[in-house]
Amino acid sequence: MTRWNDFNDATDQGSYDVIPSGTLVKVRMTLKPGGYDNPEMGWTGGYATCGDTGAIYLNAEFTVLEGQYARRKIWSLIGMHSPKGPEWENMGRSFVRGILQSARNIKAEDNSPPAYKARQLQSLSELDGIEFVAKISTEKDQYDEPKNVIKQAITPEHKQYAQLMFGQTAPQGHPPASQQSGHSQAQLQSQLYSPPDSAPHPAESYNNQWD
Repeated sequence: MTRWNDFNDATDQGSYDVIPSGTLVKVRMTLKPGGYDNPEMGWTGGYATCGDTGAIYLNAEFTVLEGQYARRKIWSLIGMHSPKGPEWENMGRSFVRGILQSARNIKAEDNSPPAYKARQLQSLSELDGIEFVAKISTEKDQYDEPKNVIKQAITPEHKQYAQLMFGQTAPQGHPPASQQSGHSQAQLQSQLYSPPDSAPHPAESYNNQWD
């Protein structure tokens, strides 16, 4: 008998219980291209998906990067348009705003020019591979079984943000970025959020800055 005829010595399957709701984790988001573009809306690169009902969304996969649940994957949709009304789109835009603020270390109340620029995308490709701190939730799937979803990003105001995002506790009033690099937050943001022809992909920028 070979290994592919006799499976008595194979290890048992791991547990795939859902991650407890409310757990905070650092994740990397990747987008499954759906092939739908609408340049007038800024939807280019084939990242958006158009469903059978006419709803437009981003099909996102989140990989937990560190900690107890490292390498676990979670799938969620980010709403971009619904024929039923603006609510789904508004929820999606709020989520993306949170993702950008989490990934780029921007507080919600920060309305400085660098922060304003950091909340903008040149293209949807900037979301593919972006890393941020997320709050895990649970909901029921089509079979009434619990599943994990991610619908909220954790931003720098949260007391656990610095530890989860950068692996350290930020001193009061000083973000980890300035502590590690010796530059002010505004200087870093100015460097990181310059036009695409002079700046690397945001995820790559943060890997270089914080690793």
